[in-house]
Amino acid sequence: MIYILFTPFILISVMLLMLHLGFIPPRLSWKKTPDDYAMDYQPLQIETSKKKKLSAWYIAPLINPKKSSSAESAPLIIIVHGWGSNSALMLPVANIFHRAGLNVLLFDSRCHGQSEGDTYSALPRFSEDIHHVIDHAVKTLSFNGKIILLGHSVGAGAVLYSSSKRNDIAAVISISAFGSPQWLMTRYFQNFKLPQLLIKFLLFYIQWIIGHKFTEIAPVNTIKKLNIPVLVVHGSHDKTVPTEDAYAIQKNNSNGRLLIVDDADHDSVEKIETHGQLLIDFLKQEQLL
Repeated sequence: MIYILFTPFILISVMLLMLHLGFIPPRLSWKKTPDDYAMDYQPLQIETSKKKKLSAWYIAPLINPKKSSSAESAPLIIIVHGWGSNSALMLPVANIFHRAGLNVLLFDSRCHGQSEGDTYSALPRFSEDIHHVIDHAVKTLSFNGKIILLGHSVGAGAVLYSSSKRNDIAAVISISAFGSPQWLMTRYFQNFKLPQLLIKFLLFYIQWIIGHKFTEIAPVNTIKKLNIPVLVVHGSHDKTVPTEDAYAIQKNNSNGRLLIVDDADHDSVEKIETHGQLLIDFLKQEQLL
């Protein structure tokens, strides 16, 4: 009888332990640096409110000698990687904006790349890091005052959430964002054929861990609060986050547009690189370049 009573408790305890471990992302090392793309850069260390150090790269714009441009006259784009990724994997995207004449800032979120670790990593933590990076950039870097945020996956959700809390963001580019963490996690748990009641409990528990309700941080909701241009980008072959999420986000995107990239999956950075001119055109149309 005792065994029967304790078996569900043990199973749930194991699942919660696995859930906690699941919030610790794989730490991938840098395979490349801006040097590999012939981009001059300055390494930065940015401190968070928890005294955690974030590793970052500032890349000055590629100046066109035919134009009277400079770092001071160009906007700043801050690029945010996804969960389990790092800034080095976003260098092909950074190169697009560098060559277009923007100031570029990439950083590793906590628990990623060369940045310091923390107890866990989730969208709100990404957002906290974004705020610290923006504040550091405003205080220390020379640019024309216009800040553009670009994020991928969880980073995309984080830039939308961060932008909804600030009034100094000029535009957002969201790549492969999920509509809501609840949708993403529900799809994940359903793969294991878990009972619906258990899934509801796990979703509640996750919200308790991160200290935020899913409705508060969901891109489908945070985008409603933005009065700035937003480009929603999504791969047509994304199996991690279906295109339905992108269409749901775009439905609430009153100040932007949707770009579906053919044959791209969730992590197809090379496809974004191929379609880079469309991202530049978006900024030009919004008079940010």
